Amino acid sequence: MTDLSQIVKAYDVRGVVPDQWDETLAELFGAAFVQVTGADAIVIGHDMRPSSPGLSHAFGRGAAARGADVTEIGLCSTDELYYASGALGLPGAMFTASHNPAQYNGIKMCRAGAAPVGQDTGLADIRALVERWTVDGAPAPAATPGTVTRRDVLADYAAHLRSLVDLSGIRPLKVVVDAGNGMGGHTVPTVFEGLPLELDALYFELDGSFPNHEANPLDPKNIVDLQARVREVGADLGLAFDGDADRCFVVDENGDPVSPSAITALVAARELAKHPGGTVIHNCITSWSVPEVVKENGGAPVRTRVGHSFIKQEMARTGAIFGGEHSAHYYFRDFWNADTGMLAALHVLAALGGQPGPLSQLVDRYDRYAASGEINSTVDDQAGRLAAIKAAYEGRDGITLDDLDGLTVTAPDWWFNVRPSNTEPLLRLNAEARDAATVDRVRDEALAIIRG
Repeated sequence: MTDLSQIVKAYDVRGVVPDQWDETLAELFGAAFVQVTGADAIVIGHDMRPSSPGLSHAFGRGAAARGADVTEIGLCSTDELYYASGALGLPGAMFTASHNPAQYNGIKMCRAGAAPVGQDTGLADIRALVERWTVDGAPAPAATPGTVTRRDVLADYAAHLRSLVDLSGIRPLKVVVDAGNGMGGHTVPTVFEGLPLELDALYFELDGSFPNHEANPLDPKNIVDLQARVREVGADLGLAFDGDADRCFVVDENGDPVSPSAITALVAARELAKHPGGTVIHNCITSWSVPEVVKENGGAPVRTRVGHSFIKQEMARTGAIFGGEHSAHYYFRDFWNADTGMLAALHVLAALGGQPGPLSQLVDRYDRYAASGEINSTVDDQAGRLAAIKAAYEGRDGITLDDLDGLTVTAPDWWFNVRPSNTEPLLRLNAEARDAATVDRVRDEALAIIRG
């Protein structure tokens, strides 16, 4: 029997194909998804990985066998699948392993309107059914099986995004886009079509073997080509998408990376101009600049845990207009509270093209602090190391501690957060301060305890 604990994560299914899972399991997941959600119709999409079409079709067979009508939208980005779930009012499943290596694949599932499916909102029940069926056999098919139809929603997805951001008056811009051989190569040409943009395309060929670099722009080595190309052609900016193109990373005209926290603050200011007094969600490792900019623009910042399920829950609970994470996930009320890097990219283009200055100058007002970036440490005892950090800082003058997500230690001029990984024996450190020397000192002091 397959050990599903190895592939069913906190919010999705992800593992090596076919070593850890295959089309037989995908078919069972499709049947279980329909049974748990009670759906009489679903929508399915997939990325460019070689195993994705087969897994997607198998999931659809399982769903149709349980009586659900299946709409297949084929090749798509994850946020295009969220668009289809929202626009069609259907639960959805996206076959992708996002930024993971080529041998991996997975499923991101959502309820109608792109509402998240996580451990507490259906995923645990789906897993339990699949585990039972792998022992007892698949359930009997429904008396009337569902239908399977194909539908192309790319043009409608692009039109919806462009209806949310006014790009009609921007100045011409030269933009380099690195799709990393992922789904950005499929979506960007249609979304950008007709805009006053000179597009310089890097690695737009769909290739799930990722021949040029990993489709993970969070790792600095994977944006080196983008940075060099921006400088070489004198572009106004560069954009990099991950494998399933739901995250977008930005570099300025000098090829320097723009912090996702700065992009969160920029987009928050723009959304608050449209929706005065709105609530903006940010996680506990985004920069201090995010809540500062939100307040300066008349909004209400709400801090939450790291992770799309938590962000989406807070978006729904508070009626927030926007949410951002330092991992470059950006969530919009006008996009069913789902994350879309493409919509964030359009906001950056609109902001840059709506004024004469360079991007570095534009984002400077939103990038106010020095940061360490995320630093991972392998530890044997996550709880013990967190307790050691708490003991080291508790009671110090001017320092506060909170445990919203791991442990956050805050002083007047700096803060750091340490969070345990849910899937690996790691502690993740993020630190920020008013200057680089302070952030280096705080980082080194925290790491000495973590690794002690």
